[in-house]
Amino acid sequence: MIRDRVRELLSELPPGVTLVGAAKTRTPEEIFEAIDAGLEIVGENYVQEAERAYHLIGNRVRWHMIGHLQTNKTKKAAMVFDMVETVGSVKLALELDKVCGNMKKIMPILIEINSGEEEQKSGVMPENATFLIDQIRHLRHIRVMGLMTMGPFEGNPEDSRRYFKKTREIFDGIKAMDLPDVEMRYLSMGMSNSYKVALEEGANLIRIGTKLFGERT
Repeated sequence: MIRDRVRELLSELPPGVTLVGAAKTRTPEEIFEAIDAGLEIVGENYVQEAERAYHLIGNRVRWHMIGHLQTNKTKKAAMVFDMVETVGSVKLALELDKVCGNMKKIMPILIEINSGEEEQKSGVMPENATFLIDQIRHLRHIRVMGLMTMGPFEGNPEDSRRYFKKTREIFDGIKAMDLPDVEMRYLSMGMSNSYKVALEEGANLIRIGTKLFGERT
């Protein structure tokens, strides 16, 4: 039962850690069940799926964009989401700032770190993270609130540790700089197979799908 799995996981989490229910391909009914059990943030990978779910569920929960966001989807994303966790370029930041400005909205964002330095994955390379933040922190309708990284999707959870550790070091370094208009509050790392390692490495947002909702059909 989704309800039981959500409650069990919430009871296990340390103080200060927030659960994001990764709802990719899940039905609104499944999401409702998770919300009834105490889930407060729903993470969506695709804007179109998020729109459908949001239309039925609305503001009963907060909505996080946890998948790659295309610049041509920023307007729709800004209407649904309360946070975008996957900003990895100046171009996306500028577009998001523009559409949020038109809506008179300030969008909290996380900078996505490509901690595995894989060309085919989205996110900013670790060595460029501080430069990216410096380029966008003056924008008035987005606010940098921390970092996010994916790490490997499967395999031994220990294989993720070095990526999480690297992202935590970047997080701590930027936080220590105390940059104006930057609030390093959230470190989003870890999924169903790796969240325990992510917690050990300092994550305070974890994105869990399969462990809450069961295997995807």
